[in-house]
Amino acid sequence: MPSADFQTHPVFKRGVAPHVRLLVYVTICVAMLVADLRLGYLESLREYLTTITYPMRMVAAEPVNLASNAAKYFSNLADSQFEQADFERLRIGTADRLLRFTALEQENEQLRKLLGMSKRVRTYSVAAEVLYSAPDPYSRKLILDQGKQEGVEPGLAVIDADGLLGQITRVYPIQSEVTLITDHNQSVPVQVERNGQRGVMSGAGQGKLELRFVLADADIKTGDRLLTSGLDGLFVPGLPVAIVESIERDVGAFARIACRPLGGVEESSHVLILSRAELPPPPPKPETGEPPLPPPLATKRDPDED
Repeated sequence: MPSADFQTHPVFKRGVAPHVRLLVYVTICVAMLVADLRLGYLESLREYLTTITYPMRMVAAEPVNLASNAAKYFSNLADSQFEQADFERLRIGTADRLLRFTALEQENEQLRKLLGMSKRVRTYSVAAEVLYSAPDPYSRKLILDQGKQEGVEPGLAVIDADGLLGQITRVYPIQSEVTLITDHNQSVPVQVERNGQRGVMSGAGQGKLELRFVLADADIKTGDRLLTSGLDGLFVPGLPVAIVESIERDVGAFARIACRPLGGVEESSHVLILSRAELPPPPPKPETGEPPLPPPLATKRDPDED
């Protein structure tokens, strides 16, 4: 067999020893590091390789960036939702406090005016609060939080800071019922503040009043203020009742006079219950004109009796 055809089996092939190859590779690496450190000839190669591998590095890093951005987005979204909820609760609480502050301010202003009205009236009064309107569609009535325990009686006048509201018509132990002056069944004797012209104020419904029994040619004008006259002995004289809004004089012997109540018949929440008006004492009886009886005459003594 020719020697050219003879081939050694791969198992029996032996190359350079591994430790020799390791030593060669280490030597080459050290030489390259020293050459790069001293001469810097690998810098351009490094830049070139960095430029070539930049797109691959960006593509490899994109899933990580997407996951990180998505996590940040949802985290920021949750934080924003929590902050918005906190701000909404804060806004609602602030609005509630503002509304309560406004209501308290209006209530204090109304109470100040009511106190001023109490000082002007100069009669015994009981402060009361309006609880609710009576559930009667055919009448205008209010329920107050004061009753018999506070000395409230039927017939007493009820006022607010601006004028007359109505009259106590029913009394319970701890509550009372007020019929407003705008009720069809309510009437109040009044007089014109400007000239003392008298009339009867009656309710006309829908928050309106009507001055009745005033002659068509009476001296009364639009804008006149009407006060209680006190002729009935129930209402204290001088309480503001209404103001004249319109006058029709060609409807008969009496003028048709529409008025607007001065008191907050549909708005007041705090009122005063006034005691009855004190009527003046009756005048003394007129003298009859007969001469007074003469004094008894002294009897003369008879001298014979001595």
